[in-house]
Amino acid sequence: MSFLPEMLKSLHLDIDPETAAKQIVNQQHYPSFFDVSGLAASSFLALGEALRSLLSCQYPAMTPTLEIDQRLASLWFDRSLHLIDGSRPTGWDQIAGDYRCANGWIRLHTNAPHHKAAALKVLQVPENRDMVANAVSTCEGQALETAIVTAGGCAAQMRSLEDWAVHPQGHAVRQEPLLDWSIGPEKARGRFSIGDPQRPLNGLKVLDITRVIAGPVATRALAGFGANVLRIDPEHWHEPALFEELTIGKRCAHLNLQDKSDKQIFLALVAEADVLIHGLRGDALSKLDLSIDRLRTVNPALIDVAHNAYGWTGPWANRRGFDSLVQMSAGIAAFGMKAADAQKPLPLPVQALDHATGYLVAAAAIMAIKSATEQNRAVSVRTSLARVGWLLSQTAKLEMRGQVAPATPSDFCAEIEQTNIGDALRLEPAIRIEAIPQYWSMPARPLRSASPVWRDIN
Repeated sequence: MSFLPEMLKSLHLDIDPETAAKQIVNQQHYPSFFDVSGLAASSFLALGEALRSLLSCQYPAMTPTLEIDQRLASLWFDRSLHLIDGSRPTGWDQIAGDYRCANGWIRLHTNAPHHKAAALKVLQVPENRDMVANAVSTCEGQALETAIVTAGGCAAQMRSLEDWAVHPQGHAVRQEPLLDWSIGPEKARGRFSIGDPQRPLNGLKVLDITRVIAGPVATRALAGFGANVLRIDPEHWHEPALFEELTIGKRCAHLNLQDKSDKQIFLALVAEADVLIHGLRGDALSKLDLSIDRLRTVNPALIDVAHNAYGWTGPWANRRGFDSLVQMSAGIAAFGMKAADAQKPLPLPVQALDHATGYLVAAAAIMAIKSATEQNRAVSVRTSLARVGWLLSQTAKLEMRGQVAPATPSDFCAEIEQTNIGDALRLEPAIRIEAIPQYWSMPARPLRSASPVWRDIN
């Protein structure tokens, strides 16, 4: 498992990677030119080892076994919720996708209405895919990418692995650690301790201001081991076909962080939180006058774990981005296209950068709890989709390998979940820790369906 040494080291886990890898079973692989399934299993294993490390800190006699089912981990990287009627809702807007431009390819990400509006404004066309394609075909890729991003939209020109390696942002990302840790200077002991070792995160208050997909994956994973997750969204944000997948075990509320009174409510939530997880652009909180320094004036012990798209240094540190865009920028889609002799960009079979980043964020939050307890200091951790993408790119091979068997009835939990899009079944957990089952105490609920207050959920 080529990913494990760097993951374990980044989490400050003193574990032999070869020994850890023996805990991964059922090693099926997605067909890909990159080791997607190895990344899936390794990120699940990192989460499991972080949980075991936290347990050992407070219960030294506990040494539960850990097992990761790589096939199930791969399936979780796609979707965990399967509708009983067999349908599969799509979350993609009709304009989103890859387009041939004058000198290659570019991807437009238009799922959010304001991102779509920005792209259409730059292209000066109505909401019509054929007209968008015609307009894009006359544009130089980098110039169009820059124009759309400057207008507040999301786009990524397709670059090769080699181009990304010499790009200023690609160079900056390679210099960043997989997980960048910083310890606060002031004494600030965290309030959380494990009360029930079979539900190790029970009572942990996690304030979630993340969007699709990495951050919600992280907080979903923490909720599965008992964390009290409160997600905050603005009134205009929607995640069609995804909230049923990602909000299980959480309460989801609404606040306008640009509103003075709502900001005070948010600060009151921060004051009671143990962990803040955010996936906004690097400068977003500071622009809202909610920098981490300010948040720690109301909660000196706050653990702060964040991810973004393109890294925390370099010219794109504050650029909007999503998994599919990072794959285009960082050479992954171009390598797949070339290796397969395809006629268009070939991305990964799943949005693996999002999911792997999510599980690393969850593992980092757990290790930050342990570190804060041991050092009596507040902890901050940073990572990015682009940094995880660079890690995955090191496994590039010209030969496609692997096949993951599709989900069968035995792969699902017995309980039927009633969702807004129909009755569904959830995959069995891919992470198995002895006597510590992963389960969610609440069904998936729509965004903005709860009040912005802390409530006991277990």
